Amino acid sequence: MTSEQASTEHGKHGFETRAIHAGYEPDPTTGAVIPPIFATSTYKQDGVGGMRGGYEYSRSGNPTRTALEGNIAALEQGERGFAFASGLAAEDTLIRALTRPGDHVVIPDDAYGGTYRLVDKVAQPWGLAYDAAPVSDVDAVRAAIRPGTTKLVWVETPTNPLLNIGDIEALAAVAHEAGALLVVDNTFASSYLQQPLTLGADVVVHSTTKYAGGHSDVVGGALVVRDLDLAEKLAFFQNSIGGVAGPFDAWLVLRGLKTLALRMERHSDNAERVVEFLTSHPGVEQVIYPGLAEHPGHAVAARQMKRFGGIVSFRLKAGEQAALDVCAATELFTLGESLGGVESLIEHPGRMTHASVVGTDLEVPADLVRLSVGIETADDLVADLDQALAQVLGRA
Repeated sequence: MTSEQASTEHGKHGFETRAIHAGYEPDPTTGAVIPPIFATSTYKQDGVGGMRGGYEYSRSGNPTRTALEGNIAALEQGERGFAFASGLAAEDTLIRALTRPGDHVVIPDDAYGGTYRLVDKVAQPWGLAYDAAPVSDVDAVRAAIRPGTTKLVWVETPTNPLLNIGDIEALAAVAHEAGALLVVDNTFASSYLQQPLTLGADVVVHSTTKYAGGHSDVVGGALVVRDLDLAEKLAFFQNSIGGVAGPFDAWLVLRGLKTLALRMERHSDNAERVVEFLTSHPGVEQVIYPGLAEHPGHAVAARQMKRFGGIVSFRLKAGEQAALDVCAATELFTLGESLGGVESLIEHPGRMTHASVVGTDLEVPADLVRLSVGIETADDLVADLDQALAQVLGRA
């Protein structure tokens, strides 16, 4: 089944049903209900050009990857999905497919460090110009666009790690008015909490390493689109560049997506408990979470997201060293990069995930800590943060 067939065939079903069934039918020979891992590089042809199911070489197509691409397309309510070896491989393919030297893009002014590095250090020397603008300010994004030259308006919502919220519907209108496409990195929200294509976005980007895979055991990326002409461009560049997801990785992400809805509900439940604790702690200067009524993007997030997700950021009154020390003092929250796994992680963005933007306009606060709240027992997570803060602030 192609990704186009999967997205339309399962469109009438609920999210959880699509997560389990879209993209694959039980194997007609064995009845296997889970897609096999097709660990093959090539396929026997029935005569020259006589391909079985359209498969000739696994860079161009692999049945396990096809199942994943159909599944994630259905979850995003798109027409076609593309699976890659990493989120950055997906982003690089997108940029090369849709821009040329001399073109311009707009990116978030608090973009993920890897995205910023790709645009600034790889795409800019190739000839792509860019400007950064706050995704929460539609007028600022409009002002950053160069009509006729801007090809992509790139948005994260929520952003990483400051959890700013972009109004997808409004930003789509601004981009389209200028002849640009709206790209939405949906990694933090996940396909369960937000479907940008239904709000006017043209392309959805995922690091499937995160919530899609959900178990910190795979690296991957994805693109999803609704427009089939756009899909053909991306398919050509995906095959030409070759940064595709291997069958083992595709299988792991596909397995993870089956429980995405359940996990995101628990991530959100636990994050709300953590936020409740942090907002009442005297050593915490600020808690950043879209679910808080005082968050400037709360109303927009409430409108376009099902819930507010599992990422929480906070700043400490005692400054950078205290932030570093808290990251080292937790026991259940593992100090590490990445996010979206079943286990809780803690990190210092300024020294870790966002080190590439230090000294630029995109630099994040030095006293900032980012939490990826997992699905453990909420009381245990709160107790761990409590002891870490007490240990550090007691020494301060």
